[in-house]
Amino acid sequence: MLGLMAARQAGLDDPARLRRAERTRRVLSLELNKDRDVERIHGSGINTLDIEPVEGRYMLSGGSDGVIVLYDLENLSRKPSYTCKALFTVGRSHPGVHKFSVETVQWYPHDTGMFTSSSFDKTLKIWDTNTLQPADVFHFEGTVYSHHMSPVATKHCLIAVGTKSPKVQLCDLKSGSSSHILQGHRQEVLAVSWSPRHEYILATGSADGRVKLWDVRRASGCLSTLDQHNGEKSKASSEAANTAHNGRVNGLCYTNDGLHLLTIGTDDRMRLWNSSTGENTLVNYGKVCNESRKGLKFAISCGCNPEFAFVPYGSTIAVYTVFTGELITMLRGHYSTVNCCVFQPHFQELYSGSKDCNILAWIPAPREPVPDDISEKSLPQQHLNPAYEDAWSSSDDEG
Repeated sequence: MLGLMAARQAGLDDPARLRRAERTRRVLSLELNKDRDVERIHGSGINTLDIEPVEGRYMLSGGSDGVIVLYDLENLSRKPSYTCKALFTVGRSHPGVHKFSVETVQWYPHDTGMFTSSSFDKTLKIWDTNTLQPADVFHFEGTVYSHHMSPVATKHCLIAVGTKSPKVQLCDLKSGSSSHILQGHRQEVLAVSWSPRHEYILATGSADGRVKLWDVRRASGCLSTLDQHNGEKSKASSEAANTAHNGRVNGLCYTNDGLHLLTIGTDDRMRLWNSSTGENTLVNYGKVCNESRKGLKFAISCGCNPEFAFVPYGSTIAVYTVFTGELITMLRGHYSTVNCCVFQPHFQELYSGSKDCNILAWIPAPREPVPDDISEKSLPQQHLNPAYEDAWSSSDDEG
């Protein structure tokens, strides 16, 4: 660390390198926080979490009982041990509460004054955070599995919605109506995700085993259907052609730069795709246990080198390197199946929700302090950059 700081100060190193190195160290040292609890409100399993991107302070959770809770993650008590308090709850007695399981919650990407929720009760609700009342409600013919708003859109306010219907619904916040639909899947759409790089590009995953990329400006819509065999028909039967997984695709997540897309399916496989070419990068993650019959919410780190994927894996969370597929560690702490996790990029923290009704906080382990009584000679000698080596010599030594 000191070497990185000295090199940055001397102008010998890229300033971003120190930041990447420290973020990576913090992610690699994630552990269950012994001093922080998240107040337990939900009486049934937690399906979805989302941290607002503006301050990274407020977190939403949605449960199988239809309840939505907003938490303040900031420590206002100034004590080392504290509980993240629930600021408000949309409980069973609330007139606008969802009748059935809440599957997705998401903050409006640019402002904490609004958030969205979708449910098995066939509705998508737009909430005013200040009044805690639904500002708008979209109704659908089938169960809603997933929805997503673009984190970068400036020219549209479309919410992509995946339902029991094979048609992807696009709801317009400005007009308050469903603007149009995207047709191409054969079964229910379990996962949707807008690209963080191009505001009109949408990825969708379906129970038909297919992942499709769409440009919502085009009449035909579909740009490509991802093929796990990269077009090599000799390896694929006619039934498996142009499928991303040999099972239901129930999880999608773009890397932070939008250049790659990570997908997960009930064939116990995770695949990494080049989002511009649609090519399967053939990264091998091994068996990724996935028994979920609905959408699975996983997360990817931001600003690390390499980047990491945090994937619910039974009652644990598996941490993989995104581009090599290496399993780094398994985070253990939940008593039952983990349904969702969300990454807090400002402090490299992870939050996870499970069927055990608990939300757990995983934070970087603190650095071990070096005792004062240890002499410099007993510390391991680090290789010194030649630019910092003392090349001075006296004339007496030379003589």
